[in-house]
Amino acid sequence: MKKLHSLEQLTKIIREHKQKGEKIVLANGCFDLIHIGHTRYLKESKDKGDVLVVALNSDSSVRELKGKGRPILQEKERANIISSFDCVDYVIFFDELDVEKILLALEPDIHAKGSDYTENTVPEKETVKQYGGTIAITGGPKVKSTSQLIKEIAAKIKKEE
Repeated sequence: MKKLHSLEQLTKIIREHKQKGEKIVLANGCFDLIHIGHTRYLKESKDKGDVLVVALNSDSSVRELKGKGRPILQEKERANIISSFDCVDYVIFFDELDVEKILLALEPDIHAKGSDYTENTVPEKETVKQYGGTIAITGGPKVKSTSQLIKEIAAKIKKEE
């Protein structure tokens, strides 16, 4: 997986992109069971800049955020899926519950969040302001969440039994 990097590797790579004057965008999330909201979020995030970095919650942080039974897809599978998108340039895992550590290391020009947030509710908003970046809410209106999708699948299976 050529797009997946450690924070140390990615910091060097992003520094080179910045030296070329390219605008860096960071998007993040669990991306457990890809749906239309994810694709809209990633495509619109990429449209905001030249380079899109996607920070993926590790399996342990997904479990902590989403609870028992999650993630559905393991981190390597999720990384492979996200890496297959043309709009995604780089992928990195993170174990924490937010991406503050990655934001401070990479200092992307734009921190893109999905439409389930507002600029005021982005958990890392102060960190982004601190280094001089901006926040962009991307992906259009919230259509569906993975949690909702899982409930719908379970209900359909139960109904058919």
